[in-house]
Amino acid sequence: MTPPRTAITGGTGFVGRHLAARLGPEASVVISRRTGVDTGDVEALTRAFEGCEVVAHCAGINREIGDQTYERVHLDGTRNVIEAAKRAGVRKIIMLSFLRARPDCGSAYHESKWAAEEMIRASGLDYTILKAGMIYGRGDHLVDHLSHTVQTVPVFATVGFREKPIRPIPIDDLTDILEAAVEGRMPRETVAVVGAEQLMLSKAVRRVASVVGRRVVVVPWPVWAQYALAQVTEWTMTVPLIAKAQVRMLAEGVSEAAPPASTVPDDLRPRRMFTAEQIRASLPEPGGFGWRDLRISR
Repeated sequence: MTPPRTAITGGTGFVGRHLAARLGPEASVVISRRTGVDTGDVEALTRAFEGCEVVAHCAGINREIGDQTYERVHLDGTRNVIEAAKRAGVRKIIMLSFLRARPDCGSAYHESKWAAEEMIRASGLDYTILKAGMIYGRGDHLVDHLSHTVQTVPVFATVGFREKPIRPIPIDDLTDILEAAVEGRMPRETVAVVGAEQLMLSKAVRRVASVVGRRVVVVPWPVWAQYALAQVTEWTMTVPLIAKAQVRMLAEGVSEAAPPASTVPDDLRPRRMFTAEQIRASLPEPGGFGWRDLRISR
């Protein structure tokens, strides 16, 4: 059965392109600034959404650069997606949010994602909101960055003296859930999505290092020092080693939804562990960070 025709915002990003590949070219419309349609343009979105039954709203940022602010991308962008969906006769919006997106927590990233969730819940359209934790796969920001890091320096600094757990989600598992939502499952639900295995980031680092044949020493580091590092890498790197929003995520843990949310149906629950096989399938080209990763080289 051909899935409902689905427009995918952020369609050239990590999650968006995996969903587009899963649905196939006949059933997906890829929307991004690279394809000439921006979520800031309601008219362009409306035209792009015509003939679609579903919008998978995967567009988002984890750091602000120039005019790409949380307000513009997460708030204005979501507002425009809802308006364009109504004009084009779309019946359902699926939003990819963050596991711990919530109000009044002091993080602009978390708060803007939560506000976008609230817009969709109040839109009058059918919806499924996926509050997802850390996602990994080829082209991600988890295995990609960890593998480059351990191939650059043999030391890894924790986020805080007392680590909090993470539950990494394989992109294939998340895509299964997105596809099910496209096909009509989980109507009008906000659902938490976490991986099958809970572990500390330092353990994940050691597993990645083992797969790429490197030894790594894990050293405890305070959270404030990681924020300082994040600020420097946001200034200097095209894709930061770590962003300030990611420091906040790791400092409080990425294993439980806040506020609490429903769990995915049992047949869709992620079951793949963070194994050497999964890590190997997610690895980028070998090598560490270099000049090509700095903004001044662009």
